[in-house]
Amino acid sequence: MRADRLVAVLLLMQARGRVTAAELARELEVSVATARRDLEALSTAGIPVYPQPGRGGGWSLVGGARTDLTGLSAREARALFLLVGPAAPVSDEARTALRKLVGALPQTFRADAETAARATMSDPTRWGERDRARPAVVDLLQTAVVGREKVRLTYVDGARRRSERLVDPWGLVDKDEVWYLVAGTDRGQRTFRVDRIDHAEPTGEPAERPDDFALATAWREVVGEVEQRRSRTWATVLVDARHVRILQDQFGRHCATDGEHGDGRVRVRLAAPTALDIARTLAGWGADVEVLEPAPVRAELTRIGAELTGRYAGPR
Repeated sequence: MRADRLVAVLLLMQARGRVTAAELARELEVSVATARRDLEALSTAGIPVYPQPGRGGGWSLVGGARTDLTGLSAREARALFLLVGPAAPVSDEARTALRKLVGALPQTFRADAETAARATMSDPTRWGERDRARPAVVDLLQTAVVGREKVRLTYVDGARRRSERLVDPWGLVDKDEVWYLVAGTDRGQRTFRVDRIDHAEPTGEPAERPDDFALATAWREVVGEVEQRRSRTWATVLVDARHVRILQDQFGRHCATDGEHGDGRVRVRLAAPTALDIARTLAGWGADVEVLEPAPVRAELTRIGAELTGRYAGPR
């Protein structure tokens, strides 16, 4: 896991004073490109890691070699935990790395560092489209979560309606690079898609957060509700075995193989909110996918096929 690697990178740099990406790659058994990305991630996050160009150069941890992490400032420790924290809910290795980090920090830094580690989590399973750009407002929201500060949002919902919200930010979730804010509102817990936040401004007012709030638990509940809505309609299809991975990419966790059919094809179960949603995705497959059931999906495919024939058949 990346969290373990980031800790290992820091410890190696403390022990040696200066390292190259190639040396890290050999030590950590990763590619040079991966080692370089880890170094750049630490530097970008505010950890005192800097490149030294030229012959005999490499990357150095400012302050020289150390045997622990007590040389980090409070701000640098928070930045490191914001980097490592997202992996903790899904990785035993990351949790171990965080415990080691906490033990190496001065007592006065630990509360903020542990809060930073819990402020953000990662859920690698995506919901549909990808949004690779990290919203600029994520850093502001992370600071508000850690500092327990209310934030005033201008939010645009899925129906393009704008509204002003005053929220208590409780945590951020990176779901395959689409970010979500879990927050308290005057109507209870709500989840906001961060790329729909048009404007965010910290208010300076203290935010409230339930003592028993756990981001991983809250996110599991959110996922359960969304998955229930997204899997209201199931269909069984036959497809060539070599195409199963493409269907899995299109439908995500709502795609499961259901055994061999005996003619080189595989039986696959697919789910979406409606029969039309399934038909729209499968229409582009043409005869490469055969829908066995249910009848409403077959009917929608028939209707879509008739529409396309009426639009494009015959001379223009």
